[in-house]
Amino acid sequence: MQNFKAYILIFLLIPFSLFAEDGSQLWLRFPNVKNGISADKIISKGNNPTIEIAKYELTNFWQGQAVELRTDKTLKNLKDGYTIKSSSDKIIISSNKEIGLLYGVYHILQLQETKSNLENINITEKPSYDVRILNHWDNLDGTIERGYAGHSLWKWEDLPNKISPRYKEYARANASIGINSVVLNNVNASPNILRKDYLEKVKILADIFRPYGIKVYLSVNFSSPKVLDGLENSDPLNKNVQNWWKGKASEIYKLIPDFGGFLVKANSEGQPGPQDYGRTHADGANMMADALKPFGGIIMWRAFVYSPSKEDRAKQAYLEFVPLDGKFRDNVIIQIKNGPIDFQPREAFNPLFGALKKTPEMVEFQITQEYLGFSNHLVYLAPLFKENLDSDTYSFGKGSTIAKITDGTLMKNKITAISAVANIGEDTNWTGHHFAQANWYAFGRLAWNHDLSSEQIADEWIKMTFTDDQDFVKPVKEIMLSSRETAVDYMMPLGLHHIFASGHHYGPEPWGDYKNGRPDWSPVYYHKADANGVGFDRTKTGSNAVSLYFPPLNETYENIKTTPENLILWFHHVPWNYKMKDGKTLWEELCFKYDTGMKNVRDYQKTWDKLQTYVDEDRFKSVQSRLKIQAKDAVWWKDACLLYFQKFSKQPIPYDIERPVHELEDLEKIKLNMGHHN
Repeated sequence: MQNFKAYILIFLLIPFSLFAEDGSQLWLRFPNVKNGISADKIISKGNNPTIEIAKYELTNFWQGQAVELRTDKTLKNLKDGYTIKSSSDKIIISSNKEIGLLYGVYHILQLQETKSNLENINITEKPSYDVRILNHWDNLDGTIERGYAGHSLWKWEDLPNKISPRYKEYARANASIGINSVVLNNVNASPNILRKDYLEKVKILADIFRPYGIKVYLSVNFSSPKVLDGLENSDPLNKNVQNWWKGKASEIYKLIPDFGGFLVKANSEGQPGPQDYGRTHADGANMMADALKPFGGIIMWRAFVYSPSKEDRAKQAYLEFVPLDGKFRDNVIIQIKNGPIDFQPREAFNPLFGALKKTPEMVEFQITQEYLGFSNHLVYLAPLFKENLDSDTYSFGKGSTIAKITDGTLMKNKITAISAVANIGEDTNWTGHHFAQANWYAFGRLAWNHDLSSEQIADEWIKMTFTDDQDFVKPVKEIMLSSRETAVDYMMPLGLHHIFASGHHYGPEPWGDYKNGRPDWSPVYYHKADANGVGFDRTKTGSNAVSLYFPPLNETYENIKTTPENLILWFHHVPWNYKMKDGKTLWEELCFKYDTGMKNVRDYQKTWDKLQTYVDEDRFKSVQSRLKIQAKDAVWWKDACLLYFQKFSKQPIPYDIERPVHELEDLEKIKLNMGHHN
């Protein structure tokens, strides 16, 4: 019987289709490893499921000296971090927690796979954030809002009886990069997720994830008490409603003792919330926080709130939440999108960061490429994440970066967190585009250590996912590191934003003017092109959104001469003939940016084609095929935007720019149909 149990454990741990070249192994391929060290070279006390996974990884993939795994209660200050130290005959991994030992094992495997120096190791790792969380926008019917890699991993109709092997693979991939939390369902939440039958399904996933150090969270619908149990309303000041949430919390924690808490989207884009009853976001969040408090749960309350109003959408989250600063319970954290509009290719950072002095804040990034070409475009997102985290808000004086505000350095938060919307689906390679795996990886690495550079993360990922041959690594890294700027150039350079086709956000529609719908979903609302110029005036003469930033940024952004040119059209309505720093007019600069972006994608195609001998055929062809789509899309963007804006600038496209190949009238007829907002 003992042997049978051991066999079952090994079967459950074995990664799916071990060394397949189909992308299913992500960055955990270990293709040159036939087997690891023998079990007698692993020294550890205790027989905990997490330690068993650590041993399994070592016996299968580690080819170095003996390894000792030690829990050490004196390392409490490292949280779930660890130390790795070489001694004469072994490597010692120590941590305050078992999960830290597993993280340490994944670290040495990464060092081995990237051919790093394994002599005299002396490493100390402490994570930047306590909660490092993926938000899945997965619906209970298996669809994924803004998902571009197939249907949901979670097979709700099969659970709790039938368990997909991918649940464990998913947990393993996350643990290998330090992600320790997951919201299973869409922020546009169905109340049904809180039904007893669904909670029993959630419990199965929580049980599978637990040994990998991952806690489960749920998005909840604010109207759940009324919808599920017929309460008269869902007013947060109604005692019956408060008791309903307390009862629900108790029910959840009986099933899942380490349940993480709730993510809430309320009073935004038609979702119900406390304002339906004349209450504030603080009233709503605190009611739920009180219900979870006895069990140690947290509420992540989204600041992405905006309603149809005459006010600039870029100001709305700030105006809603700043008056509530200090009114939230200590187990509430405000989850703020990196920019104030909506996951654009480039945005000014959200002015809410640092504006709340008494309320914990966390960043929400988007890994899934809703506004960056879905899973068709190669866009490495670490530079976007870094640009935001490294932005200085000046809210506590110079050096008040978003990273330092959210990681507890400048605000003594009880809990720190960082989140991102997942790009994972049931596609064999998990993310649709093979290079989109790098964005999942990059988020995990930055959530663990936000001081890492985009280059270092790309270097690790390429070596672990493809090969460590420098003739491959160097050119691919150049593609990755320039790819985000390239996408900005061929889509929306110089601070242009939200000029996407409506609804699905794939492709350009700068002419979109939804007179019968909401103006703040219309591209013309954002670019304001006219005979005088283009761009959204957010200075004192316009919406005055600049006033929401701390000095000296408010003055910097107010003055067109000192505004960074990559955000000039975000903050200013700029004349077509305005002289840019390089001597070109704004119109010429716009033309050159679009052209540069398009040409860069063509260069990526040439570079990738030269690398065929370094990559297996399936992945080579898949990436090659998507680069073709990206190259066509870049021309589509360039032609649509320049031909449309030319109607206002009345100026020729400079002759050293590639000629348009489309007619504007033909482009205006293109209608794709693919989904809706979040």
